[in-house]
Amino acid sequence: MHRNGTRPRTAIGVTIAAVLAAGLVSAGAAAAPAHPDRHHASPGDLRPASVAGAARVFYAYSPDDTIRFRFDATAKPFSRPLPGLPSGLPTDATGTVRISHHVAAQNVTVTAEGRVDCLVTGGRTATLTAVITRADPQVADWVGTRRGFSVTDGRGPAPDRMGFSWDIVNFDTDGAGNPTQPSAGTCLAPAPFAPVLDGGFRVHATPLPPKPTS
Repeated sequence: MHRNGTRPRTAIGVTIAAVLAAGLVSAGAAAAPAHPDRHHASPGDLRPASVAGAARVFYAYSPDDTIRFRFDATAKPFSRPLPGLPSGLPTDATGTVRISHHVAAQNVTVTAEGRVDCLVTGGRTATLTAVITRADPQVADWVGTRRGFSVTDGRGPAPDRMGFSWDIVNFDTDGAGNPTQPSAGTCLAPAPFAPVLDGGFRVHATPLPPKPTS
C-alpha cells in the first residue's frame, strides 16, 4: 500500500489498478536487419511464424516492481473454425503466455497463464492474444478473458520491447458511462511501449498464408 492508503498501480490487472480504485498486470529504423533470416522467412523456410522467449520489462507506472512475460506462440493458420468461418482465420495460433508481477509495495507476486489463439507478424514485430486459463486469486476475474501482447525483437543496441492490452489501454465505458476494460479482440494489442530489462524475445515472421481452396 502507498502511504496515502491507496493500492499501487499494477501491470498485471486493473482490479488492483489505481485508475479503477480496485487487482495483474523499438521498432527501429527501416534499415535492413543485420540477420535477415532471423526476422523474415527465406524462400525455402517453411517454419510457421512464431514468438518465443522470456523477459523482465520496465513499466513506467510500476517502476519498483518486477514484471515478467514468457511467450511460446506458433502460428497455426485456419485451425480454429468459427460460426460463419468454417476454415478459421489465417492468424490462428497455438501456444502459451505466462505473466508474473511482483508488487514491491505489497511484497506479493501475482501470476497468470493463457492459451494463445492469434498471432500475426511483420518484420521484427508481432502481436498475439491469449485467453487466460489460470490466474491467482487477486486476478481471478481474468480467467476466460482475452489479453493482447505486442513484441519487438530488437537488434544491435536497441532493446527488445513489448506492450500489453490493459491498465493504460483498451478502455471503454459501460451503460452508466463508467470506465471498463473489456476482453481484447484477437491479435489486438498496443504498440510495444515497455523496454526489456533482461532476457528477450525472438520473432520469426512469415507472410500471411493463402486462403484455403475449399
